[in-house]
Amino acid sequence: MEKTKQVTPVPRHVAIIMDGNNRWAKKRFMPGVAGHKAGVDAVRAVIKTCAEAGVEVLTLFAFSSENWQRPAEEVGALMELFLMALRREVRKLSANGIRLRIIGDRSRFAPDLQAAMREAEALTANGSSMLLQVAANYGGQWDITQAAQRLAREVQAGHLAAEDITPELIQGCLSTADQPLPDLCIRTGGEHRISNFLLWQLAYAELYFSDLYWPDFKHEAMQAALQDYASRQRRFGKTSEQVEAEAPPKC
Repeated sequence: MEKTKQVTPVPRHVAIIMDGNNRWAKKRFMPGVAGHKAGVDAVRAVIKTCAEAGVEVLTLFAFSSENWQRPAEEVGALMELFLMALRREVRKLSANGIRLRIIGDRSRFAPDLQAAMREAEALTANGSSMLLQVAANYGGQWDITQAAQRLAREVQAGHLAAEDITPELIQGCLSTADQPLPDLCIRTGGEHRISNFLLWQLAYAELYFSDLYWPDFKHEAMQAALQDYASRQRRFGKTSEQVEAEAPPKC
């Protein structure tokens, strides 16, 4: 009798804080931007691994609202790299059925970069294999604030009562409103914090921290993170016994 293949749980939504580019470069006596350029290869590898594993949404923290405080030279180099990556990678994404979305406050970016974002999103709009969300000039506090402002305007206009505001309504106004909440959040670079990333959305995500700098976090490292996720029991406030009782029978 043929054995039934065991199904390994795959996170629907993976969120990643790509940390350690500067330290990777410094360790090699290279300028910081060299680490960011090397990190592009890790982005490619992780996108491919997640798509092949069946992940539905991959969200990458590319540039936070706090990153503007970095040296102007580094910020300028990052903007150039972002623009270059959009133009070089978008056709590959489209060819592989991957839809691109940029989340965050775009107003501070240069007009040519904003135009490249719109063009990349339009070119990949029909992708159905995986959604790639890139968080740029993004902050979790900003996201919650803009959601609160939207709801406040609805209350001010008389379309909504303050008492009607629920967690579901707030979540529906976030930049990720139409996507499943992250199941797994990965941070590279050895730091153990989420740094204002998807604050609302990560409430029940599994957290995974890697000591690898981002440029070194490629296929095998991503596979290890997915395997670690598969070994965990997600309880969402319930007991282990309740979760096991509700689980479908194993074949």
